[in-house]
Amino acid sequence: MIGLISATSAGAAARDRLAAAWPERTRVYDGPVGDAVRAAFAECEQLVCFLATGAVVRLVAPLLGDKTSDPGVVCVDESGRFAVSLVGGHGGGSNELAREVGELLGAEPVVTTATDAVGLPGLDTLGFPVEGDVAAVSRALLDGEPVALKAESAWPLPALKVTEEGGEYTVRLTDRLVAAAEREVVLRPPSLVVGVGASKGAPVDEVLGLIESSLADAGLSVRSVAELATVDAKSEEPGIVGAAQRLGVPLVTYSAEELASVEVPNPSDAPLAAVGTPSVAEAAALLQGGELLVPKQKSAARPAMATCAVVRRPARGRLAVVGLGPGARDLVTPRAKAELQRASVLVGLDQYVDQIRDLLRPGTRILESGLGAEEERARTAVAEARKGQAVALIGSGDAGVYAMASPALAEASDDIDVIGVPGVTAALAAAAILGAPLGHDHVSISLSDLHTPWEVIERRVRAAAEADIVVTFYNPRSRGRDWQLPKALAILAEHREPTTPVGVVRNASRADESSRLTTLGSLDPATVDMMTVVTVGNTATRDIAGRMVTPRGYRWQTAEEGAQ
Repeated sequence: MIGLISATSAGAAARDRLAAAWPERTRVYDGPVGDAVRAAFAECEQLVCFLATGAVVRLVAPLLGDKTSDPGVVCVDESGRFAVSLVGGHGGGSNELAREVGELLGAEPVVTTATDAVGLPGLDTLGFPVEGDVAAVSRALLDGEPVALKAESAWPLPALKVTEEGGEYTVRLTDRLVAAAEREVVLRPPSLVVGVGASKGAPVDEVLGLIESSLADAGLSVRSVAELATVDAKSEEPGIVGAAQRLGVPLVTYSAEELASVEVPNPSDAPLAAVGTPSVAEAAALLQGGELLVPKQKSAARPAMATCAVVRRPARGRLAVVGLGPGARDLVTPRAKAELQRASVLVGLDQYVDQIRDLLRPGTRILESGLGAEEERARTAVAEARKGQAVALIGSGDAGVYAMASPALAEASDDIDVIGVPGVTAALAAAAILGAPLGHDHVSISLSDLHTPWEVIERRVRAAAEADIVVTFYNPRSRGRDWQLPKALAILAEHREPTTPVGVVRNASRADESSRLTTLGSLDPATVDMMTVVTVGNTATRDIAGRMVTPRGYRWQTAEEGAQ
């Protein structure tokens, strides 16, 4: 919960905007400001104070205890110009909260945490439990000191400016039960799956105690447990459900039939008779693959009411296929920027890399190539992800529209995680410039026959023409392909009047953008090149005040037909 505190009418107005936007996340604290701050500090995970920074400092200073448990505090000035991350930048989440508040209120987020300021990810913000001397190792990264990464398995980390060996400082990635050494940070990857079985009414303490002792005896960290797994019939067993809640991990369940198909070292007749599978704990842990580290263990109680087994799953690389939009920086989505910052490896066309190079974190490895190497880039990106890397594969517009998503997914199998990040397409950017040409059904067709036979392209153009669908042509004309656009326009002209509006946009959203509205009968194909998007209206499309508009309905068309 986010506590909201204000002292003036201007602050209250901004406070109420936040409360209206986040009704489930916020709670307004009225009354004397000092009392409100103290109450919110005790009851909330985060605070947003619409007060002077000095006042907030004085009010929260006596309340501060430990940065791992104190709430994050954001301070917004009276005029709403700045959202200052004051306390708990990482641990309390106030850096991200300042950005969210700034976006909502139109304020500039002010973040002074050193790692954030220079673009390095905080070691305590990577999504892994962290132990050790975070401050010293972070300082070493900031100062450019050699920091070695000792990863026992390859998990997809962002760029950290680390080396594989050497240096007085270390970042260790392990699920083993080891203590952090001096000048070392230990990251706990979510690599362990604990399969659990339990008799009806098994106490949560017995289930949890078995899990913790089994992990400890095997030298494994409980902080690397990713999930508990069991049979469907035990999905509501209080002891299992309670153990998952106390560990803070999800409970995953499988059918008895699925578990019975898993070969295990220690099958038993008891679970077969009770729930229909010869193994619950081992089978549930092994079902998604991995190495069995702890075979089935029974709890120490007499009679034993719980069993568990532990499996280490292999690390999965991460491939984000990112659409950068049509070219303008403000059309790169926040999600795309976040994925670029999350990546340790970037793969892309050299000219697209140049567009967003400044958005990358220091130390990001860049693998760039020129035009015509799309399939090679896709293979490279997938290969890097299979090594356990966090990879971003970039393309213009939307990555799934005439871009890198399809060749990448054709190469990728289910051994990596693939995340699609949508982007603004050239067709959408051009449409926004022209007016509203895509107001009803529309289709995009590429006129490049490098990958698609012209016979197929022509059949698609003819189908769109006959169906009276608005058409956006990508790749309309190049030096070596100068006849395809005239041919496509001639096909459309068989079904549409010469006065049909046509929008021509070159370099949509870029600095040298140009656009014009013409007609099907007047368009000169020689004025079009590969950087141009051509949108041809349907029989209902109109030029209204110099804007290209396709109505959502057919009232105009019906009215005109009735007047004839």
